[in-house]
Amino acid sequence: MPYEPPTHTVERSLRATTGAKIVAGVDEVGRGAWAGPVTVCAAVTGLRRPPEGLTDSKLIAPKRRTALAAELERWVTAYALGEASPQEIDELGMTAALRLAAVRALEGLPVRPDAVILDGKHDYLGSPWQVRTVIKGDQSCIAVAAASVIAKVRRDAMMADLEAAPGCAGYGFGANAGYPSPVHKAVLEELGPTPYHRLSWSYLDAMPRWRHLKKVRLSAEAAALQSGGQLGFDF
Repeated sequence: MPYEPPTHTVERSLRATTGAKIVAGVDEVGRGAWAGPVTVCAAVTGLRRPPEGLTDSKLIAPKRRTALAAELERWVTAYALGEASPQEIDELGMTAALRLAAVRALEGLPVRPDAVILDGKHDYLGSPWQVRTVIKGDQSCIAVAAASVIAKVRRDAMMADLEAAPGCAGYGFGANAGYPSPVHKAVLEELGPTPYHRLSWSYLDAMPRWRHLKKVRLSAEAAALQSGGQLGFDF
């Protein structure tokens, strides 16, 4: 099924309605993985015509996606990547970890953007960033699509490199990028999680041998009580 190519429509709208001169497209990869970081790319493209075939990274064949990412890295005005580690995801929860990774990416750009186009319907960035959320923005917005492809290729390559890391052989990170798969699940059940696995994820609930390793993130109230802090109640 053919897909409509992405456009600069949202970016033009932001420029017209808010006066933004620099608009960054932001997308993430790795949100649903069992292992590895969540990776966010922020890309600034201006209003130029993109390389042929640009769309959501998930809709592009792997070989073409890798080649396109190399083209995009040369074509974009600027881009930067940010990550939140498995340990930060376990400690903070995914929403806060996404924000951390996105801020790292945005602050890595050579110039701070005036506005951000964020893929999806949920604004996990918030103040002080001026955000426009766009459902399926990685298909409809050029800057977000560019961020999608760069983030996907970079994270996939990093996960493939992990196969050579101590204790990571056999998990199939080069093929599954840390996401659930039959091979990944089978090796996890046999050998348990590596230091690159998220230990607060529910997959451990179904693995009795390793269930004791699961981390439970405290609520803000529980963490404050545990540390002897005050919750801010005004009596």
